[in-house]
Amino acid sequence: MSFRNFLEKQFIEVIQWNEPEEGLLAFRYPIVDMEIRNGAQLTVRESQMAALVNEGKIADVYGPGLHTLNTRNMPLLTDLMNWDKEFQSPFKSEVYFFSKRLQIDQRWGTSTPITIREKEFGAARLRAYGIYSYRIADPQAFFTNVSGTRQVYRVEDLEGQLRETIVARLTDVIAPSGLAFLDMAASQAALAERVAEQLKPLFAALGLFLNSFVIENLSLADELQKVLDQRIGINIAGDLGRYTTFEVAQSLQSAAGNPSDAAGTGVELGAGVAMAQTLLNTIKPPLVPAAAPVSGVGTKSCPQCGNAISATAKFCPECGRPQA
Repeated sequence: MSFRNFLEKQFIEVIQWNEPEEGLLAFRYPIVDMEIRNGAQLTVRESQMAALVNEGKIADVYGPGLHTLNTRNMPLLTDLMNWDKEFQSPFKSEVYFFSKRLQIDQRWGTSTPITIREKEFGAARLRAYGIYSYRIADPQAFFTNVSGTRQVYRVEDLEGQLRETIVARLTDVIAPSGLAFLDMAASQAALAERVAEQLKPLFAALGLFLNSFVIENLSLADELQKVLDQRIGINIAGDLGRYTTFEVAQSLQSAAGNPSDAAGTGVELGAGVAMAQTLLNTIKPPLVPAAAPVSGVGTKSCPQCGNAISATAKFCPECGRPQA
């Protein structure tokens, strides 16, 4: 082997990437002095795409398959370098691999409640969370706008940006809707579709494709949730007596969950029941008194003095006259 051939063998001839772990989005292939042998083999797997970067610009993007890196199949690079003929010398470039795998089970949620205009409560604070999935669809846009020349770019590096983007678009969709909270909760799938439509262009600008977006839960802030629970309780009870029973049951449940406060809870419970009973008594309709017996029923008048006496009396107790 000549010294020339020995030197030529030192340049990169085979380029490939086996993803060593989960959550990798982009990887810069390590090339000493960025020298690639003209005619080198580039292997891109089904779940990947690769980009050849020359002097900071993406020269070519490669899909799955085996690619030979030479001037015949790199027209963009040839144009950049003003090459007008084939040669065997190495060239200096970088190769970046991008994972096209679907990044599933990505979590999003409101770190603090968002304020919306709700149909029944007026201004209300709402919490929400769910999952989404995405993948890299445009390596050039992702390289230019997101990953850049970093050695490795991971899912967690992008997580905060995507989460805050999702919450912002969720607010834009829900806040002006004017829907009651119960209607929102019953229409989570429809709301998710509307939010996804708002998100897709924003993901595309980053070189990403939003595959799915799900709202798992919508809930009111704690103080409003208590008010809603009370309304539901009243609707279930239907009247004051049944609502009192509902409240007693709720209090007993709380007392059972906190035995240390059982005595105090018992006093409060007794006072509450007494107050409820007093309220019930005050709003009951007044009883109609029984009619007094009609005068003369079962009596007769004494023919001597006119005194009213029993119809069966033998003598008048007033004048003593015998009665017929």
